Amino acid sequence: MSGAPKILIVEDSMMVRMTVKRTLASVDFAVVEAKDGAEGLAAAKADTFDLILTDLNMPNMDGLTMIRHIRELPAYSETPIVMLTTESGEDKKAIGHGSGVSAWLVKPFEPDHLIEVVGSMLF
Repeated sequence: MSGAPKILIVEDSMMVRMTVKRTLASVDFAVVEAKDGAEGLAAAKADTFDLILTDLNMPNMDGLTMIRHIRELPAYSETPIVMLTTESGEDKKAIGHGSGVSAWLVKPFEPDHLIEVVGSMLF
């Protein structure tokens, strides 16, 4: 599996996390999971990921706060970060893009669309 892009999924819903992991693993991405922003930030500091996929609304630390902290890390200045959320308002998207979000995917998502978005950011 060496050479496979490493993706960090930060999502508090176990069902969504499992669906995203299964979807990305089906096309040979290496996936690491975190259940909230605090865990996601710790994972990003402990390892280097090629892409981060995160929810917005989570306990302990929300997605935008986590992204702001991750963007302060030199290793993650250019790393694609995809927001995967039920929030689709333009105001939230503007705040997200201002915080360093590369793309915005609204839940529920189509697995093929997720693979397409992630693939377009990595290759």
